[in-house]
Amino acid sequence: MQTGRVHPDAVAWFARRTSTAAHWPREEVARAKGTRRVSVVIPARDEEATVATIVTSIRQHLVGGVAPLVDELVVMDSDSADGTAQVARAAGATVFATHEVLPDVPTVPGKGEAMWRGVAATSGDIVVFLDADLRSFTPDYVVGLLGPLLLDPSVHLVKAAYERPLVDGSGARLAGGGRVTELVARPLLNLHWPELAGVAQPLSGEYAIRRALIESLPIPCGYGVEFALLVDTAERLGIDAIAQVDLGERVHRHQDEQQLGRMAAQIWQVALDRLDPHYLIARPSTEAEIAQFVYGPEGLRIERHSVDALVRPPLRQVPEYALEG
Repeated sequence: MQTGRVHPDAVAWFARRTSTAAHWPREEVARAKGTRRVSVVIPARDEEATVATIVTSIRQHLVGGVAPLVDELVVMDSDSADGTAQVARAAGATVFATHEVLPDVPTVPGKGEAMWRGVAATSGDIVVFLDADLRSFTPDYVVGLLGPLLLDPSVHLVKAAYERPLVDGSGARLAGGGRVTELVARPLLNLHWPELAGVAQPLSGEYAIRRALIESLPIPCGYGVEFALLVDTAERLGIDAIAQVDLGERVHRHQDEQQLGRMAAQIWQVALDRLDPHYLIARPSTEAEIAQFVYGPEGLRIERHSVDALVRPPLRQVPEYALEG
């Protein structure tokens, strides 16, 4: 591993492995699919406002017909307090609560946890993940992500790339929609995994991955899951096992600064687990916390939030999954 400089292969990888959705016509992708099965997994927590629109679009355009691209459409409901599960089911998705999949394994909160169980709940040769808060979703997202995987056997993970405007309360569109990406993820990659510096959106929640690969990788339970999958794929298979597809623009619900701070801490934890696997610097704790500060009626006060450090083992190593398979 090299540090401190941009890897000379990063720009070449960008030119070689970056495409746009227009490069992957629906008809060509459908022909290449053959008998392979594709599962779409949407991890969701309190996304009643947007998840049904995404599900409806997939059902109308990608499921069924002469050349269907999607064989399974699953929403993993992660303890939603709103009507996420109900509206997703009404729109045509198969909906599971996280505790319903691998029920002998106690659940924990977290995006990676929902994804890990989402893979276990499906059977596709390729799994496409989509965030449930998308307001700019089109079927081209799925088609574009599938294209490199179905037409190039050397590709194992396809990440979405896009412009991320920050839309304020008035509807104004500003730059700066990827704050954790620019302030945490990309600096970490440039310094410690510089061969991945050409990945435009390392934290994108829209990507496609071969089942054989994701079954073999450990899955962090929190928001560090995308960073982990990217780095671990490159370490195991090389950077050319990864491709990215420019999907244009991504509009979604934005988190406040404190939520972003907690996300950043989880990504740092995932990075440290890989930079210091033998704990020579510090041993991570499954009870790690981050201190954050807020002003209330009585002035400044401290709040403590846990940092999700739990990592699920590769599904291939989970007895319950092997029995179900």
